Amino acid sequence: MAVHFILGGARSGKSGYAEQLAAATPDPVCYIATAQIHDAEMQARIAHHQAQRPHHWQTLEIDTDLATALTCQPKGAKVIIDCLTLWLMQCFATYPPINLTPVDEFLAALKSFDGELWMVSNEISMGVVPMGALSRDYVDSLGRLHQQIAALADQVTLMVAGIALKVK
Repeated sequence: MAVHFILGGARSGKSGYAEQLAAATPDPVCYIATAQIHDAEMQARIAHHQAQRPHHWQTLEIDTDLATALTCQPKGAKVIIDCLTLWLMQCFATYPPINLTPVDEFLAALKSFDGELWMVSNEISMGVVPMGALSRDYVDSLGRLHQQIAALADQVTLMVAGIALKVK
């Protein structure tokens, strides 16, 4: 298993960097997309991302069942998950309470994944502490998820203004 975790702010170049790394392999790539269309702006963002990807890559669009999307991959698969930030937001759809069962299931699937994986997520915890309980719970949950994934990852990269900075 080779896990590469790519973090950064909005429009920092995370997705493009993950796609560039995955495109370097001659093997087929599965792109697991987690974004949900809720408005015209998000629809445009998704369309932009779709246009950037090679057309021969397989795309799986998921809500919260990221664990199944990962475990159904064959041994040696090349997979991009984009992005964990939006995926975790789906776990907050019934807030309160926070449904972290999909997170636990995903982490278990990640530990048994046998392939090459590039995961993209937004680093949102470098600012001020949010005022509302929902926002604080979300930032805290995402931060904990990032820490768990970074501990498992072979490589961690922070994207800043399109520049990849090696963290691990």
